[in-house]
Amino acid sequence: MTNEAVSRGNWDPGQYGRFRDERSRPFYDLAALVQPSPGMRVVDLGCGTGELTAWLHGELQAAETVGLDSSDPMLEKAAGFARPGLRFDREDIRMAPARYPEGFDLVFSNAALQWVTGHETLFAELVKLVRPGGQIAVQMPANQGVPHRLTAEVAQQEPFATALGGWVREDPVRDAVFYSRLLNDLGFVEQHVRLQIYPHVMESTHGAVEWLKGSLLTAYQARIPADLWPRYLEAYEAALLAVEGDRRPYFFPFPRVLLWGRRA
Repeated sequence: MTNEAVSRGNWDPGQYGRFRDERSRPFYDLAALVQPSPGMRVVDLGCGTGELTAWLHGELQAAETVGLDSSDPMLEKAAGFARPGLRFDREDIRMAPARYPEGFDLVFSNAALQWVTGHETLFAELVKLVRPGGQIAVQMPANQGVPHRLTAEVAQQEPFATALGGWVREDPVRDAVFYSRLLNDLGFVEQHVRLQIYPHVMESTHGAVEWLKGSLLTAYQARIPADLWPRYLEAYEAALLAVEGDRRPYFFPFPRVLLWGRRA
C-alpha cells in the first residue's frame, strides 16, 4: 500500500456516495474553470469511483483521459465507466510525474490533494505533468471547523492515543493566497484562485458524523483496531454533540479552495 493510500484510509464507496450531490457540486464548479481545447489529454488525480471523471471526459470531448487513484474499492467502481479514450490506473499521486513523463494538457484533481502532505514540494512535482500551455485545476477542502478539529482532539484521548501511537492526521491545505503565490512561482501565467463556502444543511448534528465517515474519519479507521473503532465513533459523536448540541437541522458550512492556472 502506498503512503498516499495509508493517509487516505479505508475508502467505502457506498459511505462516500451518501452525500453524492453535495460532494459533486465543487467538482462542477472546478470544471467550469477549465478552458476546453480540441484533442485534450487529461489526467484526473484521485478519480474515486470514476463517474465524475467520465463526465469530465465527455464534457471536454477529450482525446484521452486517465483517472488515477490508489484505492482498489474506488477503482473497482470506476472500471465500469472505462471506454475507448478513458481508462483508470492505480497509482500514488506522487508517482504520477514519473509514470506519465509525456504530460497532459489538463491536470485535474477534485478533493484528493488534501490527502498528500507537503504542498510546496507536491505542486512543484505535479507541474511536471502539465505540458507547456497546459492547465491545472484543483479543489481541496479547507475546513478547520469544529467537526473536523474534534477528530484529532478525540484521537489524542485514551485509549485511542495509545492505539494510534500518538498519530493525528496532518492537514496540509493552506490558504488561498498561498496557492496564488505558488502558481505564480511555478510559472503559471494565468490563474484563478478562490475560497468558496459550500453550505450544507444536515437533518441533525449526526449528519456531520456520517459525512466525515466517508472522508476524513477513514484515515483514523485505517489505524485504529477494529474492536476499538466503534468506541472512537461514539466518543467523537459525544464530543461533537457536547460542543455543537443536537441541532435539528444542523448547518454545516464547508470551505474549499478552488484553483486554476495556465502554464506558460
